[in-house]
Amino acid sequence: MSTAVQKTTGDKIMRVLAFTLVISVMNASIFNIVLPQISAEFHLNSAQVSWVASIYMLVYAIGSVIYGKLADKYPLKRLITFGLTVFALGSVIGLSATAYWMVILARGFQAVGSSVIPAAAMIIPIRFFPPETRGRALGISAIGMALGNALGPVLSGLIMSVADWRWLFCLSLLTLVTLPFYRKLLDDKPGTAGKIDAWGGALLAGTVSLLLLSITNGGWITVISGIVLLGLFILRILKAEEPFIQPRLFLNKHYVTGLVVSLIIVGLGFSLSFLIPQLMSHVNHIEPGMIGFMMVPGAAASAMMGLRGGRLADEKGNSFLVYLASALLFISFVLLSSLSGTLPALVSALLIFGNVGMTFMQIALSNTISRSLARDQVGVGMGLMAMMNFIGIASSSAIYSKLLDNGATVTWNPFNLYEGASVYSNIYLGLAVLVLASAGIYFYRFGRAPEAAGTTPRKAEA
Repeated sequence: MSTAVQKTTGDKIMRVLAFTLVISVMNASIFNIVLPQISAEFHLNSAQVSWVASIYMLVYAIGSVIYGKLADKYPLKRLITFGLTVFALGSVIGLSATAYWMVILARGFQAVGSSVIPAAAMIIPIRFFPPETRGRALGISAIGMALGNALGPVLSGLIMSVADWRWLFCLSLLTLVTLPFYRKLLDDKPGTAGKIDAWGGALLAGTVSLLLLSITNGGWITVISGIVLLGLFILRILKAEEPFIQPRLFLNKHYVTGLVVSLIIVGLGFSLSFLIPQLMSHVNHIEPGMIGFMMVPGAAASAMMGLRGGRLADEKGNSFLVYLASALLFISFVLLSSLSGTLPALVSALLIFGNVGMTFMQIALSNTISRSLARDQVGVGMGLMAMMNFIGIASSSAIYSKLLDNGATVTWNPFNLYEGASVYSNIYLGLAVLVLASAGIYFYRFGRAPEAAGTTPRKAEA
């Protein structure tokens, strides 16, 4: 395929992928506001009904790395066809759900299918765009994710105002519209990987499952079991002839550093969607429906700036975009620390800095990490990045919940004088410090190298 044809095909696929990402991202959180209705209908307690969200995120995290590994061996066209078909099947089950187990089954099927999307969003820009223009492609992906975050609560509220909660499953069926385009634009060329290490994949899936369960639900049994499976997984990849993940991947210092920074940043950024709604509810006493609309400006701004962020990565380098994103996040967190408890409209405006900063950071880190991988490690390497992001979200939500439960009577920020907002002020002041630390880690590994603009380390090029 010529470079011009590849670019044209890549542009078309990215537009289709952006639309698919909107639906996929919405589906991750769109059921959160209807959990009380599901709980009342099936007579469930809070722990039981939480599985509507938990099962999706659990399978989604595992599936992203599984699909990433499979993409190293099988044509991406077949994987996306399978994934979107299963996604739609889960939606049909959910639409006809008459018992709670059917809801959980539907969400599980949806997660198995839709987890192909984050893997594809990482792999397609790498396969169809050279390093010097890859940032723009990643910016298009960022637009899809931002629009999904912005539209999710709004569409959920609108559907719930006129129909039963089961109709939320209908949105996922829209991904079937994209299937003919994927079938046309993607080829049947297989990857270069050999046999798939099923035992290694199973051990990794079990390890991640127990890790996420221990983070969200606690319990020493899950922690110990997860550690045992992790040990078995490490032994497996060291001994297997063709392991699920090559151990040499973890010897790549650029990749590992990028993965660590991404894990931290995702956890910090999740505070915007996790803590701010609770701040507005508990401190400002805003109704849930209005909170959704208060979150829209930040998400909309990040969607509008996504393409610009990608172009900045291409023109000025990933390091420049990381430092710019760090500055935006730092400003957002410091101001949120100082102004928590003030007018909700002001807090909503501050989210613009944070959301745009997160979008820029995700583009730069995805670009940086992708350039550190050899060609035969792209699928599983980017899949691991997606999986680690979900672990970062689960870990940070557990930490934030614990901090909120403990509360705070004294604010560390002398500029915040609003009663009842001390705990939020303290958290965001701490997050501002962590942003600077993350930027320092990135600078240590990437900022002083000749490829500071984001080029691939020579040893990783294939």
